Amino acid sequence: SRQGVLIEITEVTEQVLVEIRQRFLRLLETIDGVVWEAEIGVGNTFLSPQVERLFGYSVEEWRSDPGFWRAHVHPDDLAQALLIDDAAYNATHSYAYEMSYRLIAKSGKVVWVRDLCRAVVEPGRPNRMIGLMIDVTQQKDTEIELLRSENRYSLATRGSNDGIWYWDLRTDALHVSGRFHQIVGLGSGDHVHDGGWSFLEQLIDPEDRVRVQAAYRRHLSGNSPNFSVDFRAFHAAGRLVWVNWRGLAEFEDGVAVRMAGSLSDLADRGSSYDALTSLPGRPLFRDRLANLVALHQNEAANGDGVPTRDGATMFAVLLLDLNGFKAVNDNYGHHVGDRLLQQVARRLESCVRAVDLVARMSGDEFNVLLESIDPAEASNRAQQIAAALAAPYVVGEHTVISGASIGLVSSASMLATVDDYLRAADTAMYQAKSQSLGVCVFQPTCRSSS
Repeated sequence: SRQGVLIEITEVTEQVLVEIRQRFLRLLETIDGVVWEAEIGVGNTFLSPQVERLFGYSVEEWRSDPGFWRAHVHPDDLAQALLIDDAAYNATHSYAYEMSYRLIAKSGKVVWVRDLCRAVVEPGRPNRMIGLMIDVTQQKDTEIELLRSENRYSLATRGSNDGIWYWDLRTDALHVSGRFHQIVGLGSGDHVHDGGWSFLEQLIDPEDRVRVQAAYRRHLSGNSPNFSVDFRAFHAAGRLVWVNWRGLAEFEDGVAVRMAGSLSDLADRGSSYDALTSLPGRPLFRDRLANLVALHQNEAANGDGVPTRDGATMFAVLLLDLNGFKAVNDNYGHHVGDRLLQQVARRLESCVRAVDLVARMSGDEFNVLLESIDPAEASNRAQQIAAALAAPYVVGEHTVISGASIGLVSSASMLATVDDYLRAADTAMYQAKSQSLGVCVFQPTCRSSS
């Protein structure tokens, strides 16, 4: 036998379902997107209320038309969206998928949508899809602007013909562009180099390394607003190339954390590089001198108006002119004169330190920039240069005697501009030549430094 109780549960069941539905709707309100369900031939069978907030359409307005969604996808995205949509309606198994497209809102605004979907395939009933539409307009706009910026950046760097680099000082990883590698002949290898300075040090001619390192360390210590330094770099083809390395650091809590800048092949700058002597030309010399003038003046402004005499920012400018160079050209020909200029350039380089700069200004005029040097030391160095240039030169079958007249001006004169220093050196050089002084130091009454 069986015994039991029959209870009317219809009313209880309906109450439970209402409570579940209310909890479900409250849950949907917490989701920042539109939850939806759609069925082939019917359109959307369910939409959460957020559809009005995100797109401006009411639930009833959207659901009243089976083709509403398709009619409001942006025309440029419609073909791809329909291809994915039709594949889901005709799927033979359930699977998840994702779409990104633009939707035209009721206001006419274009909204970027990321649609996370699932095709549901069940025996005996049409395929249906469920999903979540999320407004990703801001994210998409950011991505598009980033892409545009990258394209503009890429075009700008290609147009400038410079190599670009980025140095993470915390990890010491140096990222360089393809053009950077091309300038030094490294081909298309790995563009990320662990140990930034170790990589750069291998490229820099040993005579220039101390000067280059000092330039960017001055910037990192806050003593210069940026840095720009010229040096000879080893090219993979086995030759030296003059390059300019410049950049700017970014600081956090007073500590440099990253640097970025460019590498330029100075041979591409025409007058910035002298093909005959392999020396920098007038523009590079002026740039370097301008940087030293600014450093010297900054130190004076930060102190009592007079820079310290420890040589840290002191410098000297030398202008020299070969004696009798025209006679060499007239007697032996310009080819001998050219080879003489090449030998003069090499002697000048052998007389200066790695931190100094020798440049050919024009014809038989050369400039020398002596860094971190006081006036007395600069005068002694000028005398050494004069003695070195006075020694005979062997040019082919000829022995040539051609000394130089040298004008010197020190930063102790506290001149204001690059042109002031160059004019002062020029004045001293002509006094040295006219009075056969060899070396003349610029001052109100020029006299021999010996």
